[in-house]
Amino acid sequence: MMQVIGTGSLTLEPQTAAHAEEMFAVLSDPAIYEHENEPPPSLEWLRARFAKLESRRSADGRHQWLNWVIRLPSSELIGYVQATVDPAGCAAIAYELSSAYWGRGLARQAVRAMISELVQRYQVRQLTAVFKRKNLRSMRLLERLGFSPAPAERHTKHQVEPGELLMQREER
Repeated sequence: MMQVIGTGSLTLEPQTAAHAEEMFAVLSDPAIYEHENEPPPSLEWLRARFAKLESRRSADGRHQWLNWVIRLPSSELIGYVQATVDPAGCAAIAYELSSAYWGRGLARQAVRAMISELVQRYQVRQLTAVFKRKNLRSMRLLERLGFSPAPAERHTKHQVEPGELLMQREER
């Protein structure tokens, strides 16, 4: 069972379909998509996606889907952190924050709290993150959190596309 994670100035809440409306506004921020993906096509689509993720399991049951929304003390949602955890204790992580909150250390605080939860409660021993090479904000964030570029052979295993970079962090 996923838990709420408190970081002092942020709260990470297990993401549910009930968060879709607030998160649709956050995920409609065009600045987020300068380097990554695209916004959700509609509120209904996002609600259905979040409802599917509430299962916390992939269709084959092998991977855990752990998604949290990030809430400020003012109760405003500002983004999410997420991890897909495989049976071997490897987690692929991702995160999105509204551009209004970039450069304040909030993403680092949220991702650090998620990593701590993954290591302590889910026995994660290896973390990976894939992002567009041009996304220097993500690269700096991951470097500050102890990630380093993964060897080339890992790029194939993780289906890293041209123009993307895979970074990794090992836990002891």
